[in-house]
Amino acid sequence: MSLLLAASLLLKALAIPLLSWVAWVDLSTQKIANRDVLLLLCLGLGSLQLFSAQTGSWWDMGLSAIAGLILFIALFPFWVMRKVGAGDVKLMAVTPFLIGGSDLAVFSVLLLVFAIGTASVAKNPSLLPAVMFRYYAQQMDKKGVVPFGVPISAAAICIIVLQIYSGMLILIEL
Repeated sequence: MSLLLAASLLLKALAIPLLSWVAWVDLSTQKIANRDVLLLLCLGLGSLQLFSAQTGSWWDMGLSAIAGLILFIALFPFWVMRKVGAGDVKLMAVTPFLIGGSDLAVFSVLLLVFAIGTASVAKNPSLLPAVMFRYYAQQMDKKGVVPFGVPISAAAICIIVLQIYSGMLILIEL
């Protein structure tokens, strides 16, 4: 049974570099590719299925599906009004599958912290140390664009690292 947990943790670990890639691409191009979102969805679904098979409870998967649907429906009007990008909406809808339903509250708090940090850096580029980043942030401020994929990815990475750590502790005890 611990093999299922190890495989679930491996899929979560594979999502970390992909989330980092999504954050970097969103920061540099303000685009999130559908391919990346689908890969994250597959990794999240696979990890959730393995974890659910390990625990014998499918509650976490159901909660993730409901949360993903609610997030998509709630953020869709903001995409229609051009307040957020379509990639951001899709990434937010996929994130509950990636982190699981039980850690959504912690994810929300981390997302709020990272979103405030990202928005404040975008609005106050003088906070950044390098001249190149200041110029880039000033360009973002002129466009009125804040790459929301960065805080989503950062919050998800933090949750995944915590989940991997706690999963490794469980595996060591077995």
